Amino acid sequence: MWISVLVVIAITLLNSCQKEEDVVVALGAPIAISVSNSELTLSQKQASESVFSFSWTRGTNHGTSSSISYSLEMDMEGNEFATAQIYDLGKGVYEKKFNAEELNDLLLNYWGVEPGSTASFEAKVTANVVKEGVEDGVSETLIFSLTPYKPVSEELYMVGSATPNGWDIGNATPLIPNSSQPWVFTYEGQMKTGTFKFAVNTDGCWCQDFYTKDANDDSKMVYNEGGSGDDLQWEIIEGGNYKLTVNLLDLSIEMKKLAGPEFGELYIVGDASPSGWNIGNPEAFTQSAADPFVFTYEAMLTPGEFKISTFAGDWCDGQWINPSQPDQDVTATDYIVTNRCDGPDNKWRVTEETQGRYLITVNLYNNSIKIERVMLYIIGDGGPNGWNIGTPEPMTIVNGIYVFEGELGADNPTGEFKISKFKGDWCNGDWINAANPNQSISNTDFITTHGCDGPDNKWKLQDGDAGTYRISIDLEADVLTIEKQ
Repeated sequence: MWISVLVVIAITLLNSCQKEEDVVVALGAPIAISVSNSELTLSQKQASESVFSFSWTRGTNHGTSSSISYSLEMDMEGNEFATAQIYDLGKGVYEKKFNAEELNDLLLNYWGVEPGSTASFEAKVTANVVKEGVEDGVSETLIFSLTPYKPVSEELYMVGSATPNGWDIGNATPLIPNSSQPWVFTYEGQMKTGTFKFAVNTDGCWCQDFYTKDANDDSKMVYNEGGSGDDLQWEIIEGGNYKLTVNLLDLSIEMKKLAGPEFGELYIVGDASPSGWNIGNPEAFTQSAADPFVFTYEAMLTPGEFKISTFAGDWCDGQWINPSQPDQDVTATDYIVTNRCDGPDNKWRVTEETQGRYLITVNLYNNSIKIERVMLYIIGDGGPNGWNIGTPEPMTIVNGIYVFEGELGADNPTGEFKISKFKGDWCNGDWINAANPNQSISNTDFITTHGCDGPDNKWKLQDGDAGTYRISIDLEADVLTIEKQ
């Protein structure tokens, strides 16, 4: 009976020791270490994955009832662990894992192994017996080999005549890294006709690493370290909206043309326009939020000539919108696109007779242009045209100032009015509205609204306001006056 009780106690004690390792009943077997892969080439695609591990057997406390903690040492072969990385792992730990990025960083930056070069390493594990005077256990040295990779750039930029910022390397267009695959970069936006390549930074020396086109496959890239190698570039034949997806590990590129206009910006250039011949800082057209193919520009055009650029910077940096004929008058309804300085350098011409304020509308979808003189119309039952938006009488133009002289309130002494820049249909253009609803005609503050977007504020005549008035509007100075005659 007593023998049976002792056996049960011994078994219970043994099970308890295996779980907590506070006490080890050991037979004296030496600790042994093994590795998951004795020859491993690391890959950045597995950067966050556990790709390499050591494991070892339990150590012995030589029957002293002392706990054991474990430490792992790893060094290049032949160093005799003089430059070892040491990991103190504590009690009850029999494995050490590494992900690819962690291990690769050690190889490159701690031991100085060159990317792509295979180096031999050694490792051992020590079972440290906590009780003093008891011999620690040390495994035999394990030999294995590792090959690191060169991490790809964390940044990528696009430079070239096809890109938004041209060859300005200091202002190169950035691509966006993928959050889960940081070696994949994307760009979505406008591209011009021209060529481009990829840089890893914006250094002005042009001596950084570049990715250029593979000579045999447009969908593949070549990594040119320090700007070396053939400077082959991808070419955009047709400008427009594009999505680029670049994989630096696969050395691949995918280009997709998206729906949208060929150009994302338009500018007016020429001595007939407020921009003059300043290509570095010309005045921009406004792109329609409702229809991105439509661009508009409104300003005074004086005697001289002008053309339209799709870029700002230098004369040969991009494409131009030119009239189809030289010295084209402002009645033209079509255009041609020319590349850089290749011509023909046709321009629209404004004369003494045709000068004035114009609204230029370019539609990139149907390749059309309208250059229309801006006219103003008083609309409302307080004015001369009533609510007739279809065929109202325009204000007259005197030295560039829009002028109305006539009766207000003739049909309705307490009527209201606003001013349109168009005729035809209610939502077809821009309005000059009072700054506030039911605004007195003594208050000449105004706002500009588009179409039917509102607010639809109007000037409202009060009792006794009806009479003869002179209304003048200087659109250049944004000044409106209403004077009773």
